[in-house]
Amino acid sequence: MPQVLPVPINQTTNPINPNSKQLNQVENLTFSVPIKYQGKTVYHVQPNNSEKVIALTIDDGPWKNTTSQVLDILKENQIKVTFFWVGQELQQYPDLAKREVAEGHAVGNHTWHHWYRQMDEATARNEIERTANLIYKTTGVKTYLFRPPGGFLNNGLAAYAKSQKNAVVMWSLTSADTDPHAKPQAFVNNVLKGAKPGAIVLMHDGGGNHQRTVEALPQIISGLKQQGYRFVTVPELLKMN
Repeated sequence: MPQVLPVPINQTTNPINPNSKQLNQVENLTFSVPIKYQGKTVYHVQPNNSEKVIALTIDDGPWKNTTSQVLDILKENQIKVTFFWVGQELQQYPDLAKREVAEGHAVGNHTWHHWYRQMDEATARNEIERTANLIYKTTGVKTYLFRPPGGFLNNGLAAYAKSQKNAVVMWSLTSADTDPHAKPQAFVNNVLKGAKPGAIVLMHDGGGNHQRTVEALPQIISGLKQQGYRFVTVPELLKMN
């Protein structure tokens, strides 16, 4: 399926910050996946010629304060990442979601409630489709990227996502930024020591206080750049193999 590029969009006043500009929703932007990854689970991608590319992924938002700080850092460094949204948080902070899309980041579906429990097909479908519908209503985006909360692959969610030809996007490297006792430098070390071409890195901006992630992010970015890495979104990475 070919990638659909964003079309020009208009600007209106941002209610979060009246002095800035908020971009309206992007119509007909689809984060599709190549046929070989439709209905498959993906942990990493081996890029052609082992090119040093890496995909940062950020889960559980949009989230008050943290998401905007993360976006500021990404903008300053001119890199794009992939955000996996929780539906009920998207409902809370639609303008943060609009900003993510407007600034060129990719997005994926991370269910409505972020439940780990076993689900029947109807519940799994509702968790995913309710979120997908709100993503489209809020931002004009359709996405075929899905990440199961907690990485649980056997509770009904991944099976439903695969039946809809989504790529179930896992990760090959975690910052471990959900560790309540670790310091930001530990997150930095985890990523820089484990980085490999085609890696998908797990980080978080939501689901709790992730100020430590905000502190670690600039060092993670600069360290990966020093190692020669180029940052890509998950849809870009999937097209590189």
